[in-house]
This record gives sequence, C-alpha cells and structure tokens, in this order.
Amino acid sequence: MKSKHTLAAFFTAAIVVLSLSATAQAHGHKGHMAASPEGVALETPYAGQEKRAIKTLSARDIDDLENGRGWGFAKAAELNGLPGPRHLLDMGDEIGLTAEQTAAIGNLFTAMKDQAIPLGKRLVALEGALNAAFAERAIDEARLMAMLGEIGKLRSELRFVHLATHLKTPALLSALQIEDYNRLRGY
Repeated sequence: MKSKHTLAAFFTAAIVVLSLSATAQAHGHKGHMAASPEGVALETPYAGQEKRAIKTLSARDIDDLENGRGWGFAKAAELNGLPGPRHLLDMGDEIGLTAEQTAAIGNLFTAMKDQAIPLGKRLVALEGALNAAFAERAIDEARLMAMLGEIGKLRSELRFVHLATHLKTPALLSALQIEDYNRLRGY
C-alpha cells in the first residue's frame, strides 16, 4: 500500500513539473524551475540573471545598445508599415531598391547609428550605475527617482532616434516596395 502512495506521489509531482514547464514554454518564459520549501516546482524566470554584470541587461542587450541596433524601440513604426533602414538595406534586392534609394537609405542608416551609438552606450552606463547603487545598497527613493528620470529621458531620446528614422523611409520608397517589404517581413 505504501508503494502505491509513493508511486502516486511521484507521478503527481512529475505531472506538476511537466505542466509548469509546458506552461512556461507556451508563454515564452525562459526561466528555470526550482523547488519551493514544500517541494513544489516553481518557475523562476530571473534565475541565472543574477550573474549578469548589469542585472537588467543581457550581453545581447548591451551589444545591441552599444552598436546602435533598434532594441525593439521602433516596433510602433515597423509593425505599422514604416520600414527601418537596416532591414531595407538587407532586403534591397528582394524589394528592388535602386542605387539612388540604397544610397539615400544608407545615409539615413549611418545618421541614425551616429546618434544611437552614443545614446546606447550612455544608457548601458546608466543601467550599470543603477545596478551598482542597488548592489552597494547606496540608494534611497530620492536617488532612485533621479536615476530613473535620467534613464527614462535617455531611453526616450534613443527611441526617438529610431522611430524618427522610420518616419523618413516611406518617402524614399514606392508603395509596392513597402508592400513587398511588409509581406517579406511577415507583416
């Protein structure tokens, strides 16, 4: 009788763990599973991130920001039919960009990166300072508000750079090129 209960408990626990894992995967969570003090499996989406130099930024986030990549800041434009210069340049042959269009879009892309790179590097530095303030327990609400205000302002400036560039691309393209771009991008 005891072995039946042990076996039932084992299967119940296995089902719980598999269900939680499947639920996490279905919702796009990439966390780890851990056990609660009661032995119940728990999803811990931040597990492993405590080892990051800047807890709020992955290595890819830092690389994207420091190299002027969009970091998702231009989705409002991109997903509403205003293409971005990087993707246009990548898809130039597929959408039939002319040499003149390629040059003009290349200039937009260069100007955007020239603005975005220093802002991205500064944002990484500010997130690093915020991380350090918490790690050192050298922060209070007033300092937190000031730091978040500076980070928010910089994020807004950086997002503006990316979105404003998307505003300029449709004037360089035909309606058919924009339609082809959106179709090829899966929108």
